[in-house]
Amino acid sequence: MTSPQAAGRHLRPVNAQGEPVHEPSPLESVNGDESATVNGVRRVRLTPAAGIRLRPTYWLWDGRMPHGALTIGPGREGIGKSLFCAWLAARVTLGELPGVHEGTPKSVIYAATEDSWERTLAGRLMVAGADMHRVYRVEVEHVSGHHLPLSLPKDCDALGEEIVRHDVGLLIVDPLISAVDGSLNTNQDADLRRALEPLAELADATDCAVFGLAHFNKATGTDVLSRIMGGRAFSAVARAAIAFARDTTADDGSCVISQVKNNLGRLDLPSLRYQVDSIELGTEEGPAQWGRLVMLGETTTHVNDLLDDAPGDEDRHEVDDARAWLEDYLVGQGGTAASSEVKKAGKAAGFSERTIGRARSRLKLVSKREGFPSATFWSLP
Repeated sequence: MTSPQAAGRHLRPVNAQGEPVHEPSPLESVNGDESATVNGVRRVRLTPAAGIRLRPTYWLWDGRMPHGALTIGPGREGIGKSLFCAWLAARVTLGELPGVHEGTPKSVIYAATEDSWERTLAGRLMVAGADMHRVYRVEVEHVSGHHLPLSLPKDCDALGEEIVRHDVGLLIVDPLISAVDGSLNTNQDADLRRALEPLAELADATDCAVFGLAHFNKATGTDVLSRIMGGRAFSAVARAAIAFARDTTADDGSCVISQVKNNLGRLDLPSLRYQVDSIELGTEEGPAQWGRLVMLGETTTHVNDLLDDAPGDEDRHEVDDARAWLEDYLVGQGGTAASSEVKKAGKAAGFSERTIGRARSRLKLVSKREGFPSATFWSLP
């Protein structure tokens, strides 16, 4: 009779000469090799940190949007977020954006679900100055012949192939939540990560920046990331976030862009102010109007200051003081003064531009643009 020990020896793997082959235990595999087989499907692999090659962070847009990573852009509707996407796409296709591709035009894939290409998006890109041969609309073809919108994560592999084939430097998803597979619950972080993490891996693998727009929910407060519609994974998976808000106290109806997350760089970047102009283009069916985003430069106003327009208890007294000062100042100027001079005088008196703007709203001042070049004047009602 064969002993249990002998039976065990015959069950062990043998080489060509019939000699037993030593199989390391899982513990020996982990300690003595870089990987340990758990079963025939999965493998645990360990890599010594000393063997990892260090790489610097590159930027699609210097300091603001990392190259090869996901950036999210939250904001309320109707403040030009999609126009910003057209502005961004144009700069990338022309090689004009300060960053890793400056001086080297790159292609852009634009995945949009809320706007018509014929009536909206193509015109926006044209008035933004984009190289239209480098901007690609993305659609998914079903075997039945129907065209479908992009769906994450199922289309990531095919999308990656197109990014490499067309020398794409930027993928825009407008809005990002619309590209998440319909079977996933966008309010559940675990589901949302199933869509976003493969997208982030795609960005890293292809060295393509991904920018996804997001809408604000109905929550209040000045924490921008907590106000993004959908699960928290939107802001968690993204390596950077730039937020948009309208400045209701600005004379020109302008809006503000601020860096609200930056895992790979500085967070204290200056905010930027922009406004929207209307441009007319001719079409085969007659002239039509399209919006164009115009960057106005840096501003000291941050999106956090604009989320809740009413001042809190801590600065309500400051606004009251600014209102009294502003009224006295305009009376001393005969009831009217250039807004630039008012803001300059207000700053010298110790008030921020934002506080002066709130005081102006309280006083219900009349704002008019006059002269050439035009200037804005504030007048007492």
